[in-house]
Amino acid sequence: METEFQETSSDQAELAHSIIESLVEHTRVVNDLIALMAQALDQDTTKALTQTPQWQAYLESRRRMERTKEDIEKFAAAGQKT
Repeated sequence: METEFQETSSDQAELAHSIIESLVEHTRVVNDLIALMAQALDQDTTKALTQTPQWQAYLESRRRMERTKEDIEKFAAAGQKT
């Protein structure tokens, strides 16, 4: 019974790790795309864009992801130990 629980727990941890890894990779790709698109804009358009609430929300989201990065790495390390 305990072995079955450990296997299920391990499977769940692997699934969670895979999901988180996919989300982090997607976020990295989206950030790269946003940076590329920003380079294509002229200076006035870029300035106007960075003054919007959507841009501020994007920046706050990036800051949260940076703070979360350590937690994700800890989670991934713990998942690899099981």
